[in-house]
Amino acid sequence: MTEVMKLPQALTSNKSIKISEELYRAAKWTAEAENRSIAGQIEFWAKIGRASIDNPDLPVDFIRETLIAKALDRSLDEPFLPE
Repeated sequence: MTEVMKLPQALTSNKSIKISEELYRAAKWTAEAENRSIAGQIEFWAKIGRASIDNPDLPVDFIRETLIAKALDRSLDEPFLPE
């Protein structure tokens, strides 16, 4: 399950944008499957796209998994201690 990272209020805003019905339906379906809001799903896709353009040599799946890992709550993680 993907956890949602909450942004401070100063970093979020309510803006209306026009998108195609097809994109809206795809975002809604995927957002439900990945426990994100529709806006959060579109933002996630935008981050993947931007990172892919900035790093054309990296596979998209690697970028996606890295973004998911960065958003996870690490407060309960235990450090690895080799024996």
